[in-house]
Amino acid sequence: MDLYMMNCELLATCSALGYLEGDVYHKEPDCLESVKDLIRYLRHEDDARDIRQQLGAGQILQNDLLPIITQHTQDKPLFDACIRLMVNLTQPALLCFGKIPDDPAFRHHFLQVTSYLQAYKEAFADEKVFTVLSETLYNLLQLDWEQRDEEDNLLIERILLLVRNVLHVPADPYEEKNVDDDASVHDKLLWAVHISGLDDLLKFLACAQSEQQWSFHILEIISLMFRDQTAELLVSAGQMRSAQEKQKDMQELELLRQKETAEKRSRTLMRGTRHSRFRGSYVIEGLKSIGENDVVYHQGLHNFKSYSHDLGKAVRRVPKRKQMAKDSDSHRRSALNVRLFLREFCIDFLENCYNRLMYLVKEGLIRERAQQHDETYYMWALTFFMAFNRLQNFKPDVVSETISIRTFHFIEKNITNYYEMMLTDKSDATSWSRRMHLALKAYQELLLTVNEMDRAKDENIRHSSSVIKSNIFYLMEFREIFLTLLRKYDERMQPHSFLRDLVESAHLFLRMLERFCKGRNNLVVQKKRVKRRKRSQKKPEMETSAEDLEQTWQIVSEELRASGFQLAESLTEGAVPFDAASDTPVNEQRTEALVRIQDCLMSRAGPEALSLLRAARAVWPEGDTFGSVEVEPEEELELLKQILFTKLPRTVPLDSAVEEEDGDELVEEEELESVAVSETEFNFLDFIKRFAHPNIVRPYVVLLRSYSQNSPHTNHCITRMLHRLAVDLKMEALLYQLSVFSLFNKILGDPAAAAYQELVKFAKYVLNRFFVFAATNNKAFVELLFWKNVGAVREMTEGYTKDGEGSKKKAKWTPEEEAEVQRLYEEHKDSGVPDVIETILPLLSSSRTRREVVSHLVSMGLVDSVKDLKKEKKGTRIVLWTEEQEQELQGLFEDFQDSDDVLGNILKRITAKRSRARIVDKILSMGLVSDRKELYKKRQRGAHGKSTGMTEEEFFDMTGEMQEKDIEDEEEDDEDDDDKSDQEEDEQHYEEQIVRSAKKHQKSTSGDISSEKIHSLRKMVQTLQLEGLSGPVLWLQNSLNRTADDREEDGVSHPVALVPLTEENEDAMENRSFQKLLRAVGIRTPSDGQETFWRISSSLSVNQLRTLAASLDPLEETGAEGDSEEKDSRSVEDEDKDDNDNQEMRAQALRALLLSRQRKHTSAKPKDSPSQEDISDSVEPSEQKISKKRSRVLDDDEDDEDQKDSPSQEDISDSVEPSEQKISKKRSRVLDDDEDDEDQKDVDLSSRSMTSERDSPAAPAKRRYTRVLSDEEEEDN
Repeated sequence: MDLYMMNCELLATCSALGYLEGDVYHKEPDCLESVKDLIRYLRHEDDARDIRQQLGAGQILQNDLLPIITQHTQDKPLFDACIRLMVNLTQPALLCFGKIPDDPAFRHHFLQVTSYLQAYKEAFADEKVFTVLSETLYNLLQLDWEQRDEEDNLLIERILLLVRNVLHVPADPYEEKNVDDDASVHDKLLWAVHISGLDDLLKFLACAQSEQQWSFHILEIISLMFRDQTAELLVSAGQMRSAQEKQKDMQELELLRQKETAEKRSRTLMRGTRHSRFRGSYVIEGLKSIGENDVVYHQGLHNFKSYSHDLGKAVRRVPKRKQMAKDSDSHRRSALNVRLFLREFCIDFLENCYNRLMYLVKEGLIRERAQQHDETYYMWALTFFMAFNRLQNFKPDVVSETISIRTFHFIEKNITNYYEMMLTDKSDATSWSRRMHLALKAYQELLLTVNEMDRAKDENIRHSSSVIKSNIFYLMEFREIFLTLLRKYDERMQPHSFLRDLVESAHLFLRMLERFCKGRNNLVVQKKRVKRRKRSQKKPEMETSAEDLEQTWQIVSEELRASGFQLAESLTEGAVPFDAASDTPVNEQRTEALVRIQDCLMSRAGPEALSLLRAARAVWPEGDTFGSVEVEPEEELELLKQILFTKLPRTVPLDSAVEEEDGDELVEEEELESVAVSETEFNFLDFIKRFAHPNIVRPYVVLLRSYSQNSPHTNHCITRMLHRLAVDLKMEALLYQLSVFSLFNKILGDPAAAAYQELVKFAKYVLNRFFVFAATNNKAFVELLFWKNVGAVREMTEGYTKDGEGSKKKAKWTPEEEAEVQRLYEEHKDSGVPDVIETILPLLSSSRTRREVVSHLVSMGLVDSVKDLKKEKKGTRIVLWTEEQEQELQGLFEDFQDSDDVLGNILKRITAKRSRARIVDKILSMGLVSDRKELYKKRQRGAHGKSTGMTEEEFFDMTGEMQEKDIEDEEEDDEDDDDKSDQEEDEQHYEEQIVRSAKKHQKSTSGDISSEKIHSLRKMVQTLQLEGLSGPVLWLQNSLNRTADDREEDGVSHPVALVPLTEENEDAMENRSFQKLLRAVGIRTPSDGQETFWRISSSLSVNQLRTLAASLDPLEETGAEGDSEEKDSRSVEDEDKDDNDNQEMRAQALRALLLSRQRKHTSAKPKDSPSQEDISDSVEPSEQKISKKRSRVLDDDEDDEDQKDSPSQEDISDSVEPSEQKISKKRSRVLDDDEDDEDQKDVDLSSRSMTSERDSPAAPAKRRYTRVLSDEEEEDN
C-alpha cells in the first residue's frame, strides 16, 4: 500500500504532526491533537486494519513518532500521547486479528501488518530511543509510591508494554539470512537495551518489593529477550572450549568423514570400468509386474537400489489434518558481545531476582490474577534459568523457589490440562501442543536439577534431593505421567522435538527410579484403587439368641438400678449422638444413635447406653422416639429393653467393598465409584512391565527412524528402553514387527554404522533371537505383520490356543431344527410383531442365540441380509405425534381417567408405543391434566405381602412417633426420577382409603395345570440339572412356594420380582435354557423398558403356583399328579376360610376407627399378647431388601384373629431368609402402612409399653407413609 492511497483525512492528520528537517524534527502547533486523532482513528478501524496498514505504509512511526519522543521529551502530554499511540501501533498482529486468518484476503492483511511490525522493530534498534525510554522510566521509579499519580503508573506500564511489543515482533527469515555469530535485528535491539541501561531497570523491577505489580510484565520481557538463546550457548560464551567439547567435535567430524568415504566406495563399486552411453534393460527375476511376466528394468544397475513400484506414480496428497506436526523451535547463535551481555544478565538475575520474581508470579497464577496463558512464561523461565544454573557453577540456593514438590505438582497439572485441551479444542491443537511441550521441558529440567543435587558434595543438598525424590516416586501421578504421555502420543499434533524430549525425560526418570530402588530393600509407594460393591452373597451374620439377650438385660438392668440411674459427668459430656457437620441425613443419624445405644447394651455398658439415650432425647424430643421429656427412670429402663430386643437396621460396612487396582484404561463410570488411596510395596521390574505395550513401543520406533539426525544421547535413550523390554523382561517378541526389522536392516546397511555401535549390537541381538524363534514357530513370519501386546507375545512363545479351546463351539443345525425355525419364521413374519426373532426364540425347542438364528435364516435364503432382521432401537421409529395419534391418546385418557392406573392402561393400549415420559409430556401439553401428579398410580389399601422384618420407620412407629407422609412421585423414565416431598393426609381420607380397600378386595383365581405341561417342565428340569443348574431350579421352586404362601395368607395377588442374589442365579437368569423354563412356568419378562427383573405373574393362583413348584422337583414325578386333586379341593376350602377371616379383619378395622374418634383417655390392654422374645424373634431385618427398579409396596401390618391360621414363626423366618441380602442397582420405595388401632395387639404391644398408659390418651389412628430410599450401587462388570 503506497502513501498516495492513504485516506485524505488521515493524510491531513499526519501532515499536521510536523516535519523532519535533517536530524531536527519541527512539530506543528496541532501536533498533540493530531496524535490524539490518530488514536481515535485506530479505535474505529475495520476488520482489515486499514488505518494500521496506511500508517505503516506511510512510516509514521519511523519518521514522526520516534523523532518526537527523542527530541521533545520535555513536552509531557505529547510524550505520553506518542507512547500511547506507539503501544497501539506495535501490538502483535495476532492480537489485532484474534488468530491467523484462514481467508486468503485476510491472511494477506495479516502478513502485511506483520511486515510493518518488522520495519518498526528495525527502527527501534537505536540506542537513542531506548535511552529516552530508560531515562523516563528511571525518573518515574525515583518517585515514592505516595508521590506517584495514576498517570505515572500508566506511563510505566505503557513503556513496559512498548518494549514487550517490540521484542515480540518475529524475525523475517527471508530478509535476515544471517549465519551464526552475526548480528540480527533482534541482537541489535538487545544491544540497544543494554547500552541504554534498561536491562538494569528490569532487574530492579524484578527484585524491588514496592514494584511487585509489574512482575508479569518483567517476566514476559525477559522471556522475549532470550527467545533465540539456549542455556548451553550462553554458559560457553567467552570461555575456552573444554577437552570434552573438542573430543565431541572430533567425533562428529570423523563420523561425517566415514559416511562420505563409505558413500564414495559404494558408488565406485556400482560403476563399471568402461563407460556405457546406453542404460540397458534388465529383467528382475522373482518380481512380478502387472501381468504374469517379470519386471523389466530400464535403468542402470547403480540406480536399482532405489527401485520401487511407486516410481512414476502421482504423489498422493496428504490432508492437512493428517500431516505430521512441524517443529517450530529456531535457535541461532547470536553475536559474541550480545551473548556475553546476556550471560552476565543471567548471573545477576539468578543471584538477586529469580526466587522473588518466580514466587510473585506463582502466587499470581494460583490466585488467578494473571492473564490467560501467562503460566507459559513461568514455565519457560523455570526451564531456562534452572538449566543455566545447572551448567554454570550449580548453586541450588539461587533456584530454591522452584525446587519443591509444589512445583512438580503445578507442572504435572498443567501437562494434564494441556493434553485435555488439545483433544477438545482441535482447532487450536497446535498451540496447546506447544504449551504442553513447554511444560514437559520444565518437568525435565526439574528432574535434571534434582539429579544434579544427588552429585553435590554438600550432605544437606543430597538429603534434600533424597526427600524430593521420595515424594516424587511415592505419588502415583508423578510415576505414571510418562506412561500416559507415551501412550497418547500423536505425531499429527505433537512435533518430533516433543517426542525427543519425552523419551529423554522418561529415560532420566527411570534411571533415577532404578538407582533409588537399589539402595532400599522395601520401597512403599501410593496406590489408587477403585472401590466396588461385592456381587457375591454375604455370609449371614451370627444373631444373638434370646437367652443371651435376657442374660445381658438382667446384668444391665441390675447395674442401672444399683447406680440409681445417676451418671458421671464424663459420660454425660462424652455422649454426642448428632454431628451437625456430617453429610449423613438427620434421620440416618437418628437410626445410628439407636444402633449405638444397642451396641452399648450388647457390650453390657449400661451407663453409656443411658447417657446416649438421654443425649439423643435432647436432640430429637419430638415423637417420643427416645422417650418423653418428663420420662421416669423405670420408663427409661423399659425403653432400653425395647431397643435391646429390637432388630435395628444396620448400614453395610465399608469392608464389604472389593478393591480393584486402577488399570491402564480409563473407566467411564469413574465418578460413580469411590477411589481409595492405599500403600503398596514397589517393584521396579513390575513398573517396567507397564511399558511393554505396542502403543508405547511405537513412539520409540518413530523416533528411531531419524537415528542419523538424533544426538548420540537420544539414540542411547531409545536403545536402553528397548533393551529393558527385550532383555530385562525377555519380551523381544514385542519388536518382531516388519517396520522394526526394516529399520534394523537400514541401520545395519548404513555406511556409517560404526558410529552407532550400540544400535547395531542391539539390532543383531533381536534378529538372532527371531531366527531362532522362527525355527520352532512356522507362523513367525506372519506375525511380523502385526504389532503385538503381552498376550500375543505369550501365545507366540508358549504356544497358541487350540481351536475351540476357551470358546464354545457352535452347535450344528439338525434338519428338524431347520424345519422348525423355517416354520416359525413363515408363521410370524407377516403377523405384525415388532421383532420376529424375539418372538421365535422362546418357541424353539433348542437354545439358540439371536445371532445364530439370524445368520442361519440368511444362510437358508429366507432373509436377504442381516440388516432386514436388525433389532430396532427403542425410540427411533416415532418422533412426531400425528393428529390420529393425538386423538387416540385423548380417547384413551377419557376412557381411563377414573381408573387407578391411568398411565399404565394407556401404555398397554396405545398403538404407537412410546416411553412413559413422552406420553406424560404429551398429555400435559394437550392440557388434559394440569399436573403430572394426577397421572400417578393410585395404590389400593391391601397387604402386598408379609412384613419380613423391622425397618427404621417401623421402630419409630413402635415408639409412638406419628408422622403423616404421602409419597407423590412415580417413576417417569429410566434415568429421570425425582423424589418429591411427602404430604400429610387427614383422618377422613384415611377412613375412605380403608373402606375403598375393603370394597376392592378380590380373591385370587385358580386354575388347573395340564399333565402334559408338567411332564415338559420335568424334562426341562432334568436337562438343566445335567447342565449344572440344580441350584437355580431349587431357588425358583422356593420362590414359587413362598409366593403361594403369601398369596394364600394375604388373599391379594401382585407381581413378585425374581431377584437373583448369588452369582450362580445371575448367570442362570442369562442362560437361554433357564429363560425358556421361566417362560414355561409363567414368569413374565421385563416389560415397558422400565423393568429389570423377571416377575411371577399375578394371574397365577395359589394352586397353580404350588403345582408348578412341585413339577420342578424331578423326585416327585409320581406324587405330584396324584395329589393335584387334593390340593385343588384344599385350596378352595382355604380360600373360603381366608375370605371369612378377611371380613372379620375389615370389621375390626372399622371398629378401631370409631374407637379412635372418641379419643378415650384410657386404652384397653391387649389380650393374649405374645412375649417379648416372640416379638424379637419374629422380626427379620428387611433393610437390605432393595430392588433394581423403583417400586411401591404397601405393607399393611394388621393384627387380627387370622393369626391363628398363619404359619409358625420358624416357617416365617425360614421363608424370609433369602430376602435378607437383596442388593439393588436402583432405588426402591417401600410404603409401609402401619395401622394404629386397638385390635392391632400383637404388633403394637411394644410401642404401647414405651409410652405412658396412665396419663396419655390413645392416639388417633392415622395412615402413615414412610419411605426408605436405598443408595444406587453399581454392578460389577
